[in-house]
Amino acid sequence: MTENDQTTAPNDLAPGDEHDSFLSGLTTNIVGLFLALLLTALSFWIARSDFLWMSGIPVGLAVLAIAQIGIHLVFFLHITTGPDNTNNALALTFGILIVFLIVVGSLWIMSNLNGNLMPMDHMIRP
Repeated sequence: MTENDQTTAPNDLAPGDEHDSFLSGLTTNIVGLFLALLLTALSFWIARSDFLWMSGIPVGLAVLAIAQIGIHLVFFLHITTGPDNTNNALALTFGILIVFLIVVGSLWIMSNLNGNLMPMDHMIRP
C-alpha cells in the first residue's frame, strides 16, 4: 500500500469500522448486543450474589458500567481511533469532561451545604 491509498487491510479494522456488507454490520451488532446483554446480566448477578465483598460491589459495578459504555461506543456508535473519527473522539472526550465537572461540582456543593446545614433540633424547636 502507498501513503495515498486510503484502503486498509480487512484484518486492520476496528469492530465498528466494517462497512463492507449488510451481513458484516449485522454480525457486529449481534456481537455488541451479546456483549451488552452479558455485561448487564453480570451486573445484576454481582449485585445480588456474595461473589464480591460488600465494599467491593460498587467498584465491580462501576467497572462493568465502564465496560458497557465501551461496548456501546465501539459496537453501536462506531467510535474508533481511526483518522476519520477524530472529531467524534474529541466530542466524546469533551462530553465526558463536562459530565465529570457537573458530577464533581454537584457533589462538592452538596457536601458544602450538608456541612453548613442547621442541626435538626434547632429547626424543629417551636
